[in-house]
Amino acid sequence: MEVLGLSMKTLEMAKATAPLVEYARDVSKEPVILTIGGRPVAALVPIENADLETVTLSTHPQFLALIERSRARQKAEGGISSTEVRRRLGLKTLRGR
Repeated sequence: MEVLGLSMKTLEMAKATAPLVEYARDVSKEPVILTIGGRPVAALVPIENADLETVTLSTHPQFLALIERSRARQKAEGGISSTEVRRRLGLKTLRGR
């Protein structure tokens, strides 16, 4: 299967009879999307440039809710630039930004 030019393997859960390690070996080539009745329910994807904490937080419901609240507040109230944050904290500004 290909979506937006990206290749991925889909696998119906009822047909996923091989050991997990066999499916995990293939994720460097393409993600493996597990389905039930054709509906995606899980994905095996490669993890690049992320540690366990990053991966854990990226799926943690409370953390995701915090991010959504922050985005909504920033959209409603606006925010300040990184230059302004640095000025308020008395830090040097980054050149070229």
